[in-house]
Amino acid sequence: MREAEETTRRRIADHLREGVATPSALAAELDVTTHAALEHVQHLAMSLEPTDERLLVAPPTCRECGFDDYDEPANLPSRCPECKHEGIDEPEFTIE
Repeated sequence: MREAEETTRRRIADHLREGVATPSALAAELDVTTHAALEHVQHLAMSLEPTDERLLVAPPTCRECGFDDYDEPANLPSRCPECKHEGIDEPEFTIE
C-alpha cells in the first residue's frame, strides 16, 4: 500500500472515531474526491474486521419519500429506486 493512502485512511479512521461524517465531508477535509473518500471508508471497514471496532453506516436516504433500504448502504446513489427523486442524502459513517 502506498504511504499516502495509508495516511489518508488513518486520518479518516481518526476522524470517524471522533464523530459522524459523510463522504463529501471527508473529501473536503482530506482533499480527495468524494468517490475516493468512499473507497477509503470501504477499505477501512475491512481493516476493522479483526479488531473490536466497527464501522457504523447510516444509509443514504431519499429526501422525497424517505427510502433508505439500499442494497449497499455505503454507496452514493444518483436517484431513489422508489420515487426516482434525485435528492438523496449521503450515507453517514462513524467508528465505535
